[in-house]
Amino acid sequence: MKLKVFTSDGSNSTEKEFPHFPQFDGERGIAALRQVVLAQQANKRQGNASTKTRAEVSGTGKKLFRQKGSGTARQGSRRVPHQRHGGVAHGPKPRDYSQKTNRKMRLLAMQRALFDRASAGGLSLIETIAVEAPKTKHFTSILNNVLPKKGKALIVDDVFETNVALAARNIQGISLAESSDLSVLDIVKFHTILVSTKAIETIIARANGDGACDLTEKGAA
Repeated sequence: MKLKVFTSDGSNSTEKEFPHFPQFDGERGIAALRQVVLAQQANKRQGNASTKTRAEVSGTGKKLFRQKGSGTARQGSRRVPHQRHGGVAHGPKPRDYSQKTNRKMRLLAMQRALFDRASAGGLSLIETIAVEAPKTKHFTSILNNVLPKKGKALIVDDVFETNVALAARNIQGISLAESSDLSVLDIVKFHTILVSTKAIETIIARANGDGACDLTEKGAA
C-alpha cells in the first residue's frame, strides 16, 4: 500500500510503497475488529460499583408499627428497599468485566484497523517527529503543514523526545502514543493518525505477528 510521507518540517510529501502493510478484500476481519474493540473497552472498566442489600445496610430491626389496626400495609423492617435509607434490590456489586481474546484475533483486528484507517486517508507518515525547543508554536507549525484540518489527532512514534512531549502537551485534541503501546482501540478512536517512519515499521511488524508486544492484550485495566 502507498502512504503519504512528509518531511520532518511537513513542507513536502512523497508517496512511498509499504509492501508488508496489511491488505484486505471484502469484510474479512471486521467481526474480529469489533470483538477486540469491545474487549478492550470492557477491560478498561474498573467494575467497583457496589450497593448494600437489606442485609448489609445499617438500620434498626424494630418493627415500624403494629401488625394490625394501622389502616395501612404491614411493615416489618425499615431496611427493606422500598423504605427511605433502606437497602438496594438487585443493585450492582463488584465484578470483573474483562474479556479474553486470543492472539490471532488481536493480530487480525490490528491489521483490519490499520487497513481501514489507511484506506480512509486517515493515516499519514512523517520522517521524524522532532522540534528544536520545547515550545508549542514549533510543534504547531509542523501540524499545520501535515494536518491542516483542525480536530483530534493521534501522534505515534517509537520513543518521543522530551522536547516533543513538552511541546505537544498543551495542544487541544492532540494525543501521543508510542508504537509499542498502540492499541486497536486507539486506531479506531482517532480518525487522523500521524506516525513516524520508524514507528510504522514497528506497527507493521506487530500487526504481522513479528513483535513481542502482540503477546499481551492491549487495553487491559
